This record gives sequence, C-alpha cells and structure tokens, in this order.
Amino acid sequence: ERYPDVPSKKLYDRGWTIIQNDYVDKTYNYQNWEIWRHRYDDYLKTREDSYKAVETMIASLGDRYTRFLDRKAFEEEKESIEAELTGVGIQIGLDQEGRVVIIAPIEGTPGANADLRPNDLILEIDGKNTSGLSIEQAAKMIRGPVGTDVTLTVERDKEKFKKTITRAVIPIRAIPDGQVLTIFGDIGYIRLSTFISKDTVQELLDALEKLDTSAKGFIIDLRNNPGGLLNNAMVISDMFLDGGIIVSTVNKNGYVTSFGSRLIDSTDKPVVLLVNSNSASASEIFAGALRDNGRADIVGSKTFGKGLVQAINKLGDGSGVNVTIAKYLTPNKTDINKKGIEPDYKVDLDKVDYDLSRGPWFFDPNVKFGVRTPEDAQDKQLMKAVEVLKQKIGNSATPIPEEVISKITELDKKYSEKKANQDKKEEKKKDKQAQKESKK
Repeated sequence: ERYPDVPSKKLYDRGWTIIQNDYVDKTYNYQNWEIWRHRYDDYLKTREDSYKAVETMIASLGDRYTRFLDRKAFEEEKESIEAELTGVGIQIGLDQEGRVVIIAPIEGTPGANADLRPNDLILEIDGKNTSGLSIEQAAKMIRGPVGTDVTLTVERDKEKFKKTITRAVIPIRAIPDGQVLTIFGDIGYIRLSTFISKDTVQELLDALEKLDTSAKGFIIDLRNNPGGLLNNAMVISDMFLDGGIIVSTVNKNGYVTSFGSRLIDSTDKPVVLLVNSNSASASEIFAGALRDNGRADIVGSKTFGKGLVQAINKLGDGSGVNVTIAKYLTPNKTDINKKGIEPDYKVDLDKVDYDLSRGPWFFDPNVKFGVRTPEDAQDKQLMKAVEVLKQKIGNSATPIPEEVISKITELDKKYSEKKANQDKKEEKKKDKQAQKESKK
C-alpha cells in the first residue's frame, strides 16, 4: 500500500487527541472526554477496528459536521478541492432528522439531467437503506467509476420513485457556463454556485472583468450555494470591501479572532446579493460581510444557518478527521448558526410560486434545464433584486422595459387568483375534517 502503516491504537489515539485539542464544544456534548481515551484498548487489532472505534467516538459528539474520513473519503475531500469528482453531480447533506437530502444538483450533470431536485430525500442507494448513514458513507456509495450506474430511491412530496443514473466526471466550477451576463441593460449578473473550487476567486475576478464596462451594478446570486472553503469566502469578500471586518471566529476557549479587509477592493459599484434557504456556510460569511459593512443589500429568503468552521486533520495513514474547530460571527458579532441571515428584502416562495415557474430561473422543475433565462421576468426573487439594484444605481439606471413590467403584473395577478383558489380548497378541507370530528 502507498499509505504509512500506523498501529491501530495510535490511529485511535490521534483521533481522540484531535477532538480533545480542537473541538469547539468544551463540554464535548456534555460528557467527560477522558472516558473515550482507553475505551477500546483491548479491541483495536486491525486498522478497520480503529476506524470503527473513531467513528463511534466521534458520533457521541452529536455533530453532523465533525466526522471520520477513511482513506477514500479523505482522497475525495482533496479531489473536491482540486475540482474534479466522479459521480452523478449532486450536493448532499443530512436534514434535521439525520436523513440524506439533496442540497442541490450541479447543472449539466447526470443528476440534474435526471431531474433530481433540492430537498429530495434519498431513501436507498442501490437498494441499501440510507437510514443512519453519514454524508461520507452516502457519498461513497453514490460515487463510482465513470460509466457505471447507480440507482437512487427518492422521496419527493411524500411520493417515492427510483432513478437509475450513469456516473460521469463531475467538474466543479464556481460559476456555471453562461451564468455571467449583463441583464436589463446595465446589471451585471453572476451566479456563484459554490465556494469549494480552488479556482473560485479567479472565476469571479474574470466575471467582474468581463462585465465591468457594461454593468453599473452587480447581482451576485448565492441561491443553492452550500458553501465551501473559508479562505475563498474571505478573499472574495475582500474583493468588494475597502476596509472593515470580514468575519470573526470563536474557538472552544472563547478566543475571538477577527479577519479584516485589505484596502484593495476590485469594484466599488453597487451590489445586491440573492440568497435562499440553501445558501450556507461560506455563502453566509460572504453575505454577512457585505451586509454588515453596508456594502450590499440582501434579497430572498432566510439562509441555512451554518455558522461553524471545520478543519481536516490527517491521522497519518491516509485517513483523517473533519472537526468543527470554531464558530464564526458576522462583522456585527452576530452568531447565525441554526438561525441564518434574514434578508433586507424578504421574498419567500411558496408552492404556488413554483407552480407558476417563479422560482430560481436556473432550476425550474416545470421545464427542461436550459429553457429559462434570467431575463424571462418570471424569477420572483431575481426581479426584486433587479428592482433594488436599479434604485441603488439611481437616475442613470436603464429603465426596466414596459413589457417586462406588464409580464410581472400579469404573473402577480395569476398568483393572487391561484393562491385564493388554493386557500378556498384548504378551508373546505378543514371544514370537512371539523365536521367529521364533531360527528365522532
């Protein structure tokens, strides 16, 4: 093997020490961490024994983000940073109940082409129940050699179905092709889909340079962006700030470290950020930095609320531990973990909006991918962002075309009518239920 041969007891001890030294919660989930130190001394005969013991020990913390990485998972973490994976092209996580859920499909990949959607639950992978699986375990089962198939059993809106998908190479780009453009005359639109790629900063610099002459302001779309590398978030925030704090971190001992902006901003043009409930982690660092420094307004719905920082630590044999080492605070010292960021302009979407294709233009379950565009005027949150940015630009802003305004008015009318009909149906259903209950 190309990995060092580390004794199983030493592997376990390294895992224990990493948690003891670095884990953010000094109570270790209200337990005495010493009880784990020699708990498995008589049982660690093989590498697999130590892996299982480390997994069990870490599970006691009850932290979905602190997890053991076996050799394959550790390599895949490195590959994701190097921006190439093999699989179906979906970002997954665990919901509040610990179920495997799709955060977002990656456009143009087998997963997106198979119509997998955000918030779909993955119940089975090749017939194996996903209950109790970690993110790494589920990801390992979904990934595989190019050209091979994987069958996912999916639940959506209480309906279950199967999808057999052929794996492919999944390039991870921060800004998908065709999603840097000038819209409505003078607005530079950039969709930043992830912070995990090592090329994220350069991709955004290139996008700003491409739009610089035509754009009087920028909309940066962070919807469905699950985050990525903390350093990317800080450098990108720095590109829009000419001073001030970007983010602060608080470690297990309460020690606060603040990271400030340098005086080398890349643009001073007005900015609006678009977010939703799938905007998480590094997306929230970026959004919090620009909003708290008065640099950008935020439009959309409340963000996910992941205010924790992880670090990957090697165990010495090719495996590792991804451990939560700190909480982060926005420049105003706001802890957003499990709370999220509330937009300045709240635009929530409900079922009626999605039925009328008023959700994000880049992922519409009602039409085939690639049919819609940012200028189709149907994206309710984007159009609010356009309105806000036009106001920030001021008198020099290009007016929104009359036909666009008319279309929005017509969509608002359709929404009101459909919402009223839906509410009536719900009221009738409640009345019938009440009548049944009264008869009992």
